[in-house]
Amino acid sequence: MSSEVRLFIDGAEFRVPAGISVAAALRHAGYEATRRAFDASPRAAFCGMGVCFECRVRIDGSERLGCLERVTDDMDIRCDA
Repeated sequence: MSSEVRLFIDGAEFRVPAGISVAAALRHAGYEATRRAFDASPRAAFCGMGVCFECRVRIDGSERLGCLERVTDDMDIRCDA
C-alpha cells in the first residue's frame, strides 16, 4: 500500500499522505482557503469536525465537507476560493 495518494485540486495534480482528510490535503498542497464568503473574505476549515461548514468543497462533483472526507486516489477536488 502506498503512503501517498494522487489527487487533483482545481485541475492540478498533487501527491499527499494517504489517510488524511481533504481539508488537511488542501493545507498540505498550500491552499489557505477553500471558498469565499459573500463579502469575498477567504474561508477554510475551522472546527475540523463538520459543524462549521467552512470547509465545503466539491469532491468528484458533489459538495462535501473536507474535514470529514478522507483522500482517495484520483479524487477530484474543486475549491471556490
